[in-house]
Amino acid sequence: MNLEEHNHDSGGTGSLKTEGAASGDIKVEHNGRQEAEESRPPLPPRPSLLKPTNRPGSAYASKPTTGLSSIDIQTLSFPDGSRGTFSTPASRSVSESVSISAASGGQSTPSRKISRNGSDFDDSASLMSYAPTLRANGDLASLLDDGLNSQSAAWKLLSTQTESVNAFEAVDYEDISLVNFESEFDEIEAVDNKGVNGEEVLLQWKSKLKHYLILSSAGKPIYSRHGDQNLINGYIGIIQTIISFFQGANDPLMGFTAGNTRFVVTIAGPLYFVAISKLGESDTQLRAQLEALYMQILSTLTLPTLTQLFTNRPNTDLRRPLEGTEILLSSLADTFTKGSPTALLSALECLKIRKSQRHVINNTLLKARTDKLLYGLVVAGGRLVSVIRPKRHSLHPSDLLLIFNMLFEAGSVKAGGGENWIPVCLPGFNNRGYLYMYVSFLSALDDEEESEERPSTANSSSREDEIAVLLISADKESFYDLKQMRDDVVTELQKNGSMEIIKTAVRQGRPSTTDIVPGTPLRHFLYKSRANVQFTMPSLSPHFSSPLARRKLMTLYHNLHASTHAKHSHLKVLHCVSRDSISLAWTTPLFELYCVAGPNASRAGLAQGANKVIQWVKREEERVFIIGGAVF
Repeated sequence: MNLEEHNHDSGGTGSLKTEGAASGDIKVEHNGRQEAEESRPPLPPRPSLLKPTNRPGSAYASKPTTGLSSIDIQTLSFPDGSRGTFSTPASRSVSESVSISAASGGQSTPSRKISRNGSDFDDSASLMSYAPTLRANGDLASLLDDGLNSQSAAWKLLSTQTESVNAFEAVDYEDISLVNFESEFDEIEAVDNKGVNGEEVLLQWKSKLKHYLILSSAGKPIYSRHGDQNLINGYIGIIQTIISFFQGANDPLMGFTAGNTRFVVTIAGPLYFVAISKLGESDTQLRAQLEALYMQILSTLTLPTLTQLFTNRPNTDLRRPLEGTEILLSSLADTFTKGSPTALLSALECLKIRKSQRHVINNTLLKARTDKLLYGLVVAGGRLVSVIRPKRHSLHPSDLLLIFNMLFEAGSVKAGGGENWIPVCLPGFNNRGYLYMYVSFLSALDDEEESEERPSTANSSSREDEIAVLLISADKESFYDLKQMRDDVVTELQKNGSMEIIKTAVRQGRPSTTDIVPGTPLRHFLYKSRANVQFTMPSLSPHFSSPLARRKLMTLYHNLHASTHAKHSHLKVLHCVSRDSISLAWTTPLFELYCVAGPNASRAGLAQGANKVIQWVKREEERVFIIGGAVF
């Protein structure tokens, strides 16, 4: 009785047949267990494939909108070893992935492609992203077209509110490499006689991001930017041993990496130069900095004197002949650590004035020229205003870097007063002898009280206020001749109004990027004219006026420069995106351009700003560069 009621409630006869079939199965299993194990019946098809289910919401089962499955991914390998991936969209949409066909028994069954992983639906029947980089029949090039800039209305609204974010304004808590940069130039205290503070001093020394060491081939220490002799002697001995080991194997050591620190070694005759940097500079850039330090030593001693000292005594202690010039080496080393566009680009920066005004200054120098003059220069704020030279001689940028370092960075010359007579070797001109340089600081002579209140020229901000006349001669007895020429030049410049023009240009400073290109997203740029070996740039203020912001900017420029000047690189345009900035490097046979914008600037805006900078330089070329110069 109970069985009949159950059959009636469950669907009548059909249920009884099923029950009967089940009883038959039990009987077969009881009578012939071995036969059943040898041949098992096939599994029945899935109910969903026989007929659609009657449960509510079944209409949505045939068209899934949230099903996730894998899509085809193709990978391209590039020559540098990196890889790029992109997706190949399905040839049909999700709505087309299910089609109904008639079965032989009149039953409607969906025709589907069963995937290998057992999914009911085709692998392509998944929800794809509507990102513009995923296009039908697309390839990797489609990732770089203008569609990348297509954005939703909400994103555009957000961008209008955040596009004013400046480069390096956001704090990157993962990058702690420059966390102690503000104290990079603090002097390390000396180790006391009892060595009580030895560990503390050692920690200070190791915390520095940049070290320069100079030693002789005999292992004698010559110079260290940080730490005194007692602190570095042990490390000097280790470095000398390592370098000598590789030299003995006829395989000179060029450099090596330890952790996140790069060691670069340069050997110049009897001297070993070592740069230890955590700032991410390339070997080529560090080697150029070591070469400049070597040139600074030659500017003091000359090459014949240096060679003779070590030929007679290989274990010569060079600190005594170089005594008093450590400030020049340290100021040059600090210039590299802070970041120097002049050193990076191996080019000069000129003061922006009109071509006609520069022509008047050139003629003034030529008119007052004495027969003993070799070079005549007017320098303002560390930028070249005018230069006169012989027809067959030119000043090398490396020589001018040494001169400007001596006059405007070290402060040693300015501390001696407004007038100086200095013997100096210019290695780019002739590393075997001395020239004699007469230096007169015009701003100091014009306003003595302002000069007394102004901080030392070792302060990088004070160099912008200085105007100097440099007269160079090969005759060491030409002091009075050059002094008379200087008096005549200053008198004439004041008379024809050129002195006031120079002072006005110095007070105005460099223009900002928005003054050059109104409305541009660019925050800074470097433009180098390869033909003139000169560069121009906007003001570092207000975005990069702090030492830390300037160092971050110069680190970015170093990376762009290293990428475009790598040994086997053929890059002409390089676009880089990071979480705190976007940047562009553009090199041609005529110029090099490096520019940076905030992280929310568009690529189109960056490219447009770069083009406008090029157009501005072409219009102002004879103002921002000295083309040809004055010769005699």
